[in-house]
Formats: sequence, C-alpha cells, structure tokens
Amino acid sequence: MLRWILTFVQVFSSLVIVGLVLLQRGKGADAGAGFGAGASGTVFGARGATTALSRATAVFAAIFMVNSLALAYLGTSTTKQEQAQKTILEEAALPPPKSAPGSSTAPAPATSAPAQSAPVQSTPAQMPAPAPAPAPAPAPAPK
Repeated sequence: MLRWILTFVQVFSSLVIVGLVLLQRGKGADAGAGFGAGASGTVFGARGATTALSRATAVFAAIFMVNSLALAYLGTSTTKQEQAQKTILEEAALPPPKSAPGSSTAPAPATSAPAQSAPVQSTPAQMPAPAPAPAPAPAPAPK
C-alpha cells in the first residue's frame, strides 16, 4: 500500500516539475522583451513569476528526490513473507529437509520380497562410438 502511495507521489511530482519548468521563461527572454519581441508584464509581475516558479520547482524537486530514495529503499528491502516465497528452481536446488532432532521415525518394516534391481542406464561416455559411415560407391567410368 505504501509503495502505491509513494509511486503516485512520484508521478505527480514529476509531472508538476515538468509543468513548472515549461512555464518558466528562459534566460534569453529578457533580451527579447527589451526589443519589443515579448510581453514583459505577466500575472506575477516582472520578477515575481521567476521567484515563485523557481521556489515551487525547488520544493517539488526536493519532494521528488526524497520520494525516489524512499522508493529505492522499499524496492531493495524484503519482508518475511517475500523471503518465505521461493521459486521452483530455488526449491529444487535446496537439499531435502532433515527431520527434527526430537522426532523419531520408525524404520520401514522389512519385507520378504526380493528387491528388484533397476536397469542400468548408460551415459554418453559409456556408450560405444558410432560406426563410421560407409564410403560412397565409385562413379561408373564414362563410355
């Protein structure tokens, strides 16, 4: 739940930062306004917009950075439930669990039937080498 909230705050703060940066004027805008190319008067006044937008950008940038660190910490930390979950490959690689020291298991009763031996499987190293392919027959002589 916390991860979803932090993700929402991350997306919201990044969108606000992009919007605030696009609203700010560039450094070359003042030179253009001197020659009549742009309107120097704005809603916030000549210098008020730059200060307010710059401050808001700095605040949302700080929120973005702290939130990024929190999301990174949550991404690397694991809970006990996540540690208990293992993949099939991890379970196959583990040795079989040993019985508890206090519990005793009765041995299997001996049977009078003889044990059947399993057929021996040969490995590729034990298999004989394949016979070489026969040489092709010579071509008939031209007449």
